[in-house]
Amino acid sequence: ISLLISGIIFILEKTKTEVRYEKFRRQHIAQTDMAAKKCDSEIRGKQIYKIDNTCKPTNTFILDNPKNIKLICQGEGDLIADTELTRSRKTFKIIVCELKSGERKPRRHYEGRLLTNRYVVVRCENNLPVHFKNDIMNFGG
Repeated sequence: ISLLISGIIFILEKTKTEVRYEKFRRQHIAQTDMAAKKCDSEIRGKQIYKIDNTCKPTNTFILDNPKNIKLICQGEGDLIADTELTRSRKTFKIIVCELKSGERKPRRHYEGRLLTNRYVVVRCENNLPVHFKNDIMNFGG
């Protein structure tokens, strides 16, 4: 019975992680051709809001294929010492959407900035990204 219970707990944890990954994917991964001026429509279409329906002050989209972003947690990233975070080895294009007006949907306006050559820092669970922490400019060559 304890083996069965262990199996059920494993499946539940794996399912929870997959749900968290799907939320990460919805909130932080966008098509490579997304334009910075599309923040409002992207956030509205993906229904990115806080639990109380207020607007997030900032949301970052990584412009790449989800498979490439998953790789950060599957050996293509470096653990950051004394944290639960992983930094990508590859750089990405990102769009940072900042709330400029309005705090509640639908009356809000985001302004986007396209940034290139950025490492991304994520928290991984079961080899999947589940939280976007921040980006780091690549000052190297």
